[in-house]
Amino acid sequence: MKALSKQTRSIKPAEVEKKWHIIDAEGLIVGRLATIIANILRGKHKPSYTPHVDCGDHVIVINADKVQFTGKKLADKKYYKHTGYAGGLKEVTAGKVLEGRFPERVLEKAVERMIPRGPLGRAQMKALHLYNGTEHPHEGQKPEVLDVASMNRKNKAAQ
Repeated sequence: MKALSKQTRSIKPAEVEKKWHIIDAEGLIVGRLATIIANILRGKHKPSYTPHVDCGDHVIVINADKVQFTGKKLADKKYYKHTGYAGGLKEVTAGKVLEGRFPERVLEKAVERMIPRGPLGRAQMKALHLYNGTEHPHEGQKPEVLDVASMNRKNKAAQ
């Protein structure tokens, strides 16, 4: 490869090398964590990033139910869904979702809304693996530990 090239090289799907990262989400702020995860899923952390190719890595998030919100977002932030019928708009607060049956959906929705819509975004979201406890079935992939709390002091909730 030349030292300096005047051409931007676009990576092909066959040339993509996917790594596995593991993040412990206990005590981390939802939005900041979702931004880091979305960038890894898209592949923006790699020098070979190509926007139209799924060149991102797999991300395993453990303790996804122990994420934190800042301020009054736990009570004030609302998630909306529509039943499809007239007047069927339903809302639920972030606190209710975290206490409910699927608390990992708070982080899943935050990441999903930072990923592009369409076939490429759906393929990138399949590389996100969220677990409520500390156990996960991906030990065989030898994931690298990513310490998000030490990246910035604001990433971890103040106790």
